[in-house]
Amino acid sequence: MHVQIVLFDGFDPLDVIAPFEVLVAGSDAVGGEFDVELVSAEGPRVVVSGSRGLSLRATAQLDPANPGYVIVPGASGPIEGDPDDGVETIPVLLARFGETEAVPLMRQALNNPEVTVATVCGGSLALAMAGLLDGRHANTHHLGVDVLEATGAIPVRARVVDDGDLVTAGGVTSGLDLALHLLNRSFGPRIALAVEELFAYERRGTVWTNTGPLPKAV
Repeated sequence: MHVQIVLFDGFDPLDVIAPFEVLVAGSDAVGGEFDVELVSAEGPRVVVSGSRGLSLRATAQLDPANPGYVIVPGASGPIEGDPDDGVETIPVLLARFGETEAVPLMRQALNNPEVTVATVCGGSLALAMAGLLDGRHANTHHLGVDVLEATGAIPVRARVVDDGDLVTAGGVTSGLDLALHLLNRSFGPRIALAVEELFAYERRGTVWTNTGPLPKAV
């Protein structure tokens, strides 16, 4: 099974590295079931993050036909500033994602029944601002929830929101919880717990799914 983590200019490094390490550890624990790779829409290249020029290398082009998971990180940078003065804020970086070849590829991934798309932090905003999450349950960083709703997505304030073939997570550290949930989905709780113990980390919050009764007003 393939795990493709999508790099784009201005990405947040922790959104990438946290799920990468968790999923590699989980793959090792089950004998290499996951092929975890850093990709970009443009193909192999060095991609510069939004964190002081830290760079990672994409080793392949995003392939929406590969069965498995496609994970989209958020962006790193200032929240406020004037783009006319050259300030590349997080909203500017996420909007720019929508102008790249990643969008048609992500649309194909979302339409592929053998692919589950996952996002960390502002990754869901990048997809939503590109018009890809209309009517879908999702979460993002708490500062972007209003924007997420304005795009037509349905915000759910849970640490991880599992909407079937779309799994989204909140703020930057939730990449750990997202990846552990994906391990649990794919291989069960024994593997997820083993990786938790290896990383000395306990999953936080509730994984929301669109099941069960609606809560009554209190």
